[in-house]
Amino acid sequence: MSANAEPSPPRRGRPGYDREQVLAVAVALFNEQGYDATSVADLAGRLGLTKSALYHHFDSKEQLLALALDEALSGLEGVLDDPDAAAGDPAERLGAVLRGAVRVLVDRLPYVTLLLRVRGNSDVERAALERRRAFDHRVSALVAEAQDAGQVRADVDGAVTTRLVFGMVNSIVEWYRPDGPVDGERLAHDVVAVALDGMRTR
Repeated sequence: MSANAEPSPPRRGRPGYDREQVLAVAVALFNEQGYDATSVADLAGRLGLTKSALYHHFDSKEQLLALALDEALSGLEGVLDDPDAAAGDPAERLGAVLRGAVRVLVDRLPYVTLLLRVRGNSDVERAALERRRAFDHRVSALVAEAQDAGQVRADVDGAVTTRLVFGMVNSIVEWYRPDGPVDGERLAHDVVAVALDGMRTR
């Protein structure tokens, strides 16, 4: 083609997606319809791809679920391993964990929403639930440590406290909207203020 020739118009065809984009669309559809009720054909239709093109990115619908749940769980597990969660006294570390968990929920809202809806109907879901339990146990141990240090009330059970606090955190998925009026950082602050004020010794 000569230097003065008009460039060719862009080719029209099926939309191009990378793996992250396919996964994001899959998670949105799983949350909208339910994982079990969503077929590969549904997903391919939403993406405007053939099923064979979809399988070019992922082996199965279950692989999509596994990756989506790992996205949420890796974020939560990373909170416990963050330097902020290892610095300071037990109450300060507990506050850092709660703030971090809210940030993960805000940043990965569709993925955490999906995680909270799994019921253990497959090996992938059961493995995810086991990781959630391990996370809860580590947080409960931190609550117990704060109780031993006299910073958190000893008249409440640590495991029950963890469930109650994360019940509050997890409820955020039902009403929080990234484009809404509530700032994510302020939300993290408010959760920690409400939770720790109720837990601290007087």
